[in-house]
Amino acid sequence: MVEAVRRALMEGKCSVPEVGAVVAGATPDLPFVVVDADGCEVEPVSAYLRDLMLGDVSPLTCRSYGFGVLRWYRLLHYLQISWDKATEAEVAALVGWLREARNPQRLRKRDSASPPAGSVNLKTGKPSLREGYAPSTINHNLSVVSGFYAFHARFGVGPVVNPVPASHGRRQALAHRSPLEPTPVFRRGRLRQKVPVQAPRSIPDHLWDELFAGMGCDRDRALLEFYVSSGARASELLGVGLNDIDWSGQLIYVISKGTRIRQPVPASPNAFRYLGSYLAADGLPDPGQPVWRTRRGDPRPLTYWATRRILQRANDKLGTNWTLHDARHTAAVRMPGDERLTLAEVQTILRHAHLDTTGRYLRSRVEDLHDKLQEHYTKPHPQRTFAAGYDPEDIKAVFGG
Repeated sequence: MVEAVRRALMEGKCSVPEVGAVVAGATPDLPFVVVDADGCEVEPVSAYLRDLMLGDVSPLTCRSYGFGVLRWYRLLHYLQISWDKATEAEVAALVGWLREARNPQRLRKRDSASPPAGSVNLKTGKPSLREGYAPSTINHNLSVVSGFYAFHARFGVGPVVNPVPASHGRRQALAHRSPLEPTPVFRRGRLRQKVPVQAPRSIPDHLWDELFAGMGCDRDRALLEFYVSSGARASELLGVGLNDIDWSGQLIYVISKGTRIRQPVPASPNAFRYLGSYLAADGLPDPGQPVWRTRRGDPRPLTYWATRRILQRANDKLGTNWTLHDARHTAAVRMPGDERLTLAEVQTILRHAHLDTTGRYLRSRVEDLHDKLQEHYTKPHPQRTFAAGYDPEDIKAVFGG
């Protein structure tokens, strides 16, 4: 019976009931908690998430891992198998289910004018999100479940063998690799999905000008200029207050996502000019509040979702599908293209931990090579010539042609 249910899940003939949830925790050491169908805390999961927080991960990482374990809990609940009795067969069922299931985040209402899921926008060249789970999401879920069982194995609890298969050769080689050496290539572990390596998507200059013209006020223009000139992440820039702005030095100070420390980031003069116009028109924020605020009703700090909606309205008018993170990619592509900036300097501005990450932006985009390709295609073929004194008919007789 269980085998038949597993097969039905992997073939997309049935789905796992949405029992349980990830809810906010009551203590700083456990900001998010996984609860079961009755609303009770799942203690083995809480112990795992609490151990992650002790490793100094961010609360959002705890939330992400919570959802990963919640999917696993729902599957086991549906198969009526205890978490400490799970085997590789259940992990295979998890992968098969996620490959066929629809992602709940993609089930929001779509109007008739919205492009189909997974289709490519011909203007930007970017695909829209697919209905199902991305291969990287499935691999992340496998890593979460593997870590969950590895944590409990240290205390002698759970299955004797981790149910998530691993590539032991890869783990052994990477554990002793010098960061100065190139990363070796190994086969993926069993059940791991193939994740295509794609060049980061940046906004071409002419489309950037079009997007910038679609902003309706100085606040939105300032936001867009800061994003593309500083390369700051969306959440980093939205947290900037008045005390984080160095007007004379043309710097802003942000709380970096990776290190969570306050770091200076340069920005363009145009960004500061639009920011000054915005503050002059809307007034200064209250002490300790971010400079970016809503413009309707009582002023409130601008959230990520509200900023995302600003860009979505512009996308609807222009027929594009740009995202906030595309602005950071655009900054990362523009900077290495300036001969006055070295790759190490760009790495410092973007606050990349490794130079290899910055080097990803050195790839050329086919869209940016349009003029060169047209010149190449229309270039006349070279005419065959021979040195003086040789008769072309003699050459043809000897070599053919």
